[in-house]
Amino acid sequence: MKRRNPLLRWSATVWSAAVVSGLALCTPATAAPSYEGADDHYAGSQIEKYEGVAGAPNVEYTASDQVLGHDVSGHQGAVDWTAAAKAGAKFVYVKATEGTGFVNPQFAQQYNGSYQAGITRGSYHFARPDVSDGATQANYFLAHGGGWSKDGKTLPGAVDMEYNPYGETCYGKDPAGMVAWVKSFSDTYRARTGRLPTIYTSTSWWKRCTGNSAALGANPLWLARYNTQIGELPAGWHSQAIWQFADAGSLPGDQNWLNGPLTSLRNLAIG
Repeated sequence: MKRRNPLLRWSATVWSAAVVSGLALCTPATAAPSYEGADDHYAGSQIEKYEGVAGAPNVEYTASDQVLGHDVSGHQGAVDWTAAAKAGAKFVYVKATEGTGFVNPQFAQQYNGSYQAGITRGSYHFARPDVSDGATQANYFLAHGGGWSKDGKTLPGAVDMEYNPYGETCYGKDPAGMVAWVKSFSDTYRARTGRLPTIYTSTSWWKRCTGNSAALGANPLWLARYNTQIGELPAGWHSQAIWQFADAGSLPGDQNWLNGPLTSLRNLAIG
């Protein structure tokens, strides 16, 4: 029987290992998600960019039928909450997180400071469906300020669904994939807090990226529309809980009206 040269066998083994090692070294690593500019990604920052501003509301509301509030992010820096309360602010949503890699550096001052000034507060998450699934981001949000308590002064957390500031409008997802992502976030948040999260979006984005799905109609709607009227709502909702109608005004941050009197604000907070 002819015996194989052990030196040749050893050389072949070393060569195979070297090839595998070389392939591993040449395989490009997956790039980490970008969070460049995340401090300036606030609720409506991309909606204004893509949809524009077509006027201010042409309706006069009073405290008996609409409640004035606003939303802030790290973009505003530290906020004078005493002044905001004196200017009429009754509620605020504060950006807490983005994706799974960014926490608002001003969150503690904004979230706790508003509460101490007697303003009903809630927190929101800037969604990044391109970096991880909805459940993962709901848990990240909850771990960094997105919780809820039944104290009558804390709003349910909100998820900000709007145009992708980093690339493709719908974060590379088709309508079915986007609906599944939002449902995953919503279901996870509800399982851990007992509350459905508020969904922030615009009708145009919702139509484009979810196919105008009616699947999330049980969640409170925070509608973004910078126009004279609220206009068409996304499918599944018969009314909005909150209307974000302007990106600036007498209060810090964006301007919002809660749809109803102060009792509605308390109802939204308590659930």
